[in-house]
Amino acid sequence: MDLNQKARTGSQSVERAIAVLFAFDGEDAAMSLTDVADRVGLPVSTTHRIVGALVKGRLLDRGADGNYVIGPGIVDLAARALPELDHSAAAPHLHQLAAEIGITASLGMEVKGEAVTVYSAHPPIRWCNQQIPEPRTALDTSAMGQAIVAFHAGGRRPALRRGAASSDVRRRGYSMATTASGVTAVAVPVFDGAGRVCASIGVQARSARLNRELIGRVVPVMRYTARALTPVLASADSGRTQMEQIPGVR
Repeated sequence: MDLNQKARTGSQSVERAIAVLFAFDGEDAAMSLTDVADRVGLPVSTTHRIVGALVKGRLLDRGADGNYVIGPGIVDLAARALPELDHSAAAPHLHQLAAEIGITASLGMEVKGEAVTVYSAHPPIRWCNQQIPEPRTALDTSAMGQAIVAFHAGGRRPALRRGAASSDVRRRGYSMATTASGVTAVAVPVFDGAGRVCASIGVQARSARLNRELIGRVVPVMRYTARALTPVLASADSGRTQMEQIPGVR
């Protein structure tokens, strides 16, 4: 094989690995090897080699059921793109919240006009894939994005299309969204030391479980955690330390 052929082969391998990773950028949080191969249009044997390398690199992970999911290496790399967020300081608060309410607690931030899930903390028991939010969504199509939009002061933000209007979200103190597949999500805003919304905490589960009664119990705990995260996520250039008093979020 000549050098040009080697270069082409190496480039093709990288492109295929990228395609496999982006195959997980959808509604399916976990996929079988055959599912991945079908989605990227590659033979199963080729996909198996690529997936194996990605698992070794921690970019993918294989569950006990044999299905593949995004691996912890992706989270580590994504964290580097969010230098303002101190994951190590925020994680204990989220894990404590998840353990107390028995539902995965996730932290979302706005990145380039999208709501991005930057960390998810599972409870010790009774959690499933339905509790994991999408890695990134439009700001107006997820509960975590809606919480950021509704409590943002100043600047242009998209109007909310799904769920309540911004004024209703602010009055209530949390956002709520329900998918066609029967999953309900709620989120509360997180403010920095200057009283500006900088993130949101979201939880989601099947609607049959996360009903109105349970929402009424978990939202106060979520708000408590949001207040605890204020000093953790405070902006470095913030000159004020008092959080703006907003009805429903005290």
